[in-house]
Amino acid sequence: MTIKKVLATHKDQRVPVKIWTDDIDYNTQAQLSRVANLPFVYKHVAAMPDVHLGKGATVGSVIATDKAIIPAAVGVDIGCGMNAVRLSLKAKDLPDNLKAIRSRIESVVPLGAGGKHRDPKIAGGHDISMRLSTIFEKHPQISKRIKYDAFAKQLGTLGSGNHFIELCLDENQDVWIMLHSGSRGIGNKIGMHFIEIAKREMEKWMIHLPDKDLAYLSEGSEYYDDYIEAVSWGQDYAALNRTHMMNAVMMELRKHLPAFAVTQEAINCHHNYVEKENHFGKNVWVTRKGAIRARKDDLGIIPGSMGDKSFIVRGKGESESFCSCSHGAGRRLSRTAAAKTYSVSDLVSATEGIECRKDKGVIDEIPMAYKPIDDVMDNQTDLVDVVHTLRQIVNVKG
Repeated sequence: MTIKKVLATHKDQRVPVKIWTDDIDYNTQAQLSRVANLPFVYKHVAAMPDVHLGKGATVGSVIATDKAIIPAAVGVDIGCGMNAVRLSLKAKDLPDNLKAIRSRIESVVPLGAGGKHRDPKIAGGHDISMRLSTIFEKHPQISKRIKYDAFAKQLGTLGSGNHFIELCLDENQDVWIMLHSGSRGIGNKIGMHFIEIAKREMEKWMIHLPDKDLAYLSEGSEYYDDYIEAVSWGQDYAALNRTHMMNAVMMELRKHLPAFAVTQEAINCHHNYVEKENHFGKNVWVTRKGAIRARKDDLGIIPGSMGDKSFIVRGKGESESFCSCSHGAGRRLSRTAAAKTYSVSDLVSATEGIECRKDKGVIDEIPMAYKPIDDVMDNQTDLVDVVHTLRQIVNVKG
């Protein structure tokens, strides 16, 4: 067991918090303690080794709840997660200069917060379309935040921030494609809508919370089922978005690289989501905010920063973590602090040998803004086994 710290119960904390790292500051611990005091939190709160302060709830936390869900704990990037496939290509099959490869990927996947397709194709998206239509009919206020057709225009687009597409090599010099994205603008606006509803519900019932972002929807309440429907849609849309991007990248690479096959089928895992699961003999909602499911033999993806290693892992099914593990390295510095602390020359040095953007627009993603991924992995040997270690050679940022 690698639980490094336990926040014991006290008058302002109903259940314990079990933490898989010593690298955690006071404010993050206080935020975890506030979550652990909610009346419907089940057993304990688990904090993964990449844990850090977040909005709504702590990034890197796993929150099991009985008959209630906290929309802000799931967050606004509903279903954000990872997708990776291994190809039959070897390092020797790639060109020495990878700039053209990066440019080709950037040409077929729209990037940035407003990235969208001019001629959207929603292959595989009919069910997604019909389900979203039902959500908009029940909640027409969402249309004031974003147009219905945004889901089609942004299907197969990357977004911004820490979202990325990478070409990587593993320990056998096999080539992998790995990408990170979520439910884009439509998921964001749906999340915001229900976070506001939850806050209004707290006001309506005069429920006073230490943090308004901990507003929740209880089973049987007016909007509970609607949120379950909407968040499930967002999670499915996010997975489909990643699949569309992966297909677009592979199709483009086939035009410019030797013929290849997929030798490891896609691993497509969320790390911002909620799902009904059974733990300690009870069916409960499990919200993973910056954590992935790691049941026994589950395959998952734990990326490092844009200049560090990433890992394909196999879960061990550790019950104390609610069968979960970290989702990445975890931020050490906020985006603002990183941009103030480091320069473009620092970024160039930190990403030497990687074909990627090296400009002030991505300084907030500099590797030093994140915790060392090796430390994170050392703190969760009871949660996962490493199957493959990847190092990126091309990185595309939003």
